[in-house]
Amino acid sequence: MLMETIVVGPLGVNSFILGDKQSNEGVVVDPGADGELILAAVARFGLKIKYVINTHGHFDHIGCNKQIKEQTGAELLIHEKDLWLLSEAARSARQFGLKVDDSPLPDRYLTDGLRLDFGKRSIEVLHTPGHTPGGCSLYLRDEQLVITGDTLFADSVGRTDLPGGSHEQLIASIKAKLMPLADETVVWPGHGPSSSIGRERRYNPYLNE
Repeated sequence: MLMETIVVGPLGVNSFILGDKQSNEGVVVDPGADGELILAAVARFGLKIKYVINTHGHFDHIGCNKQIKEQTGAELLIHEKDLWLLSEAARSARQFGLKVDDSPLPDRYLTDGLRLDFGKRSIEVLHTPGHTPGGCSLYLRDEQLVITGDTLFADSVGRTDLPGGSHEQLIASIKAKLMPLADETVVWPGHGPSSSIGRERRYNPYLNE
């Protein structure tokens, strides 16, 4: 599988491009900013983008939904409980002195357990609310890889002081949906470096309170 991480925008969001080399089908996860960089990478790899997936609805993760969707014709997906955030993107960004477009409406919703195939690759959606009500993680079982958005970070967890956040719900989500994964599973968060489930299980202070 092809995987490219592009750190986008002033808030340093990890945007991911996933691709199946046999079919050239691909996925863009969290195109928060710098759409031209994302599209250039897609073109370089020769991918046909099937899905644009938002792990959650905060503006720094969805700011280029419109651009990427229009340029690729991909299907846009987000959890229904974060739908309200799509039309708040521009206003929220202005509070940080930034400018983004509001997102178009999704073509369909992410749901817990939903499987999304691209070529011979498969993503399993894990609903992991807490950072936002509709926060989701994306598990690629065959690759032993999980994209956690702003749910779980290396040695930390997502903030829960924004509207819709709940620390108790976040920790419950991590323990119920992510900690059962194998120790070797690589964790790619929405910001910062990668980790592993085993490392977070042993050392993450928020999970061992």
